[in-house]
Amino acid sequence: MRAIVYAIIFFSFFDLFTQLPIITPLAGSVGATPFLTGLAVGMYSLSNMIGNVASGFLTDKKGPFRLLMAGLLLTGGSLLLYHLAANAYILLIVRFIHGCTAGLIMPAAFTFMANTSENNKKGKRAAISGAFIGVAAITGPAFSGILASRTSEVTVFTVTAACMFVLGALAFIFLRTSNITPKSSVRQTERPVLELFKTPAVVKAFSGAFFLMFSQGVLAYMLPLKVAELGSDTKTSGMLLSTFGIIAVLIFISPTNRLFDQIKPIRLLVFGMSLMGVSLLLISMGESLSVLYLFMALYGTGFAFLFPSINTLLIESTTDQNRGKAYGYFYAFFSIGVVAGSSITGMLQLTANGGFLFTGCLLLIIAILLLIIKGSIQLRKNA
Repeated sequence: MRAIVYAIIFFSFFDLFTQLPIITPLAGSVGATPFLTGLAVGMYSLSNMIGNVASGFLTDKKGPFRLLMAGLLLTGGSLLLYHLAANAYILLIVRFIHGCTAGLIMPAAFTFMANTSENNKKGKRAAISGAFIGVAAITGPAFSGILASRTSEVTVFTVTAACMFVLGALAFIFLRTSNITPKSSVRQTERPVLELFKTPAVVKAFSGAFFLMFSQGVLAYMLPLKVAELGSDTKTSGMLLSTFGIIAVLIFISPTNRLFDQIKPIRLLVFGMSLMGVSLLLISMGESLSVLYLFMALYGTGFAFLFPSINTLLIESTTDQNRGKAYGYFYAFFSIGVVAGSSITGMLQLTANGGFLFTGCLLLIIAILLLIIKGSIQLRKNA
């Protein structure tokens, strides 16, 4: 049963990462202007946030199994719609539908995983989930790049659609007996949405998700510029990004994943975010490609501690009745963070070094604030 949920998590992110190398050329092939091409790239993230939030509410009402089934089958269908994208405007519509339907999957999948995991293994489960996401980040772009160069961009979406339909069938067979649907009596005592944002631990988890992906957006935007300044090409940028992914996956699957259930998640959150901040500061000062690999490995280590900690923090501070909503907003902050990272550094017209310096300082400041807030809350409790 758990293997099916891990497979769903993997292919959901695989779907995301396979899009990265092929959306721009696909938009160009249907006659999109540079503006419409950028809109097509961003449209997925925009509609994905809508799907995330909707999934959170529906997961708490209908149970995660139904949303998983709906998300997998509807996403498979939306991927086939790329065959109909004859011009840029149809492509925009398809991108919007694809983002909405794909957004249904992740809150339901992680809610299902959290609700069916033992209390003393929630951190470890989150780490293993992170490993599957890391593998998707490494293999997705390479797979789509190779397949699209030999066939077409639309073929990549068709293959992914087939995977979604197969997963839908497997989920129907193996997960329906484990469906957890909130009882009507429990729904009436459901806490309103605002209560989530009044819970300090939940806000910290949301903050961790946002700034984690903020740094990812900056990396995606600034790393190729940094590499170009050092006289190398986009292939090197891909290898550097793969380095951080590989290091994160190794930590996720190694015996160190036991730490995520032994150490308080807020401490791991602060440690991971601080490590990422330091690595970005070092990248801004790096003057050779060899040291960039070392600094990206350091970033991957921070990422590996941050991702499971924010998941565990969210799980521990929510209940079965509002966890779906929490994960809906959680993954919405993921999407917002990516867009904000690249957009804000772009609007500030920062150089590559300036972008990494700004983001590194920002992560360290946020980590310090989270530590101070934690300390002040503890002092009030002791008083």
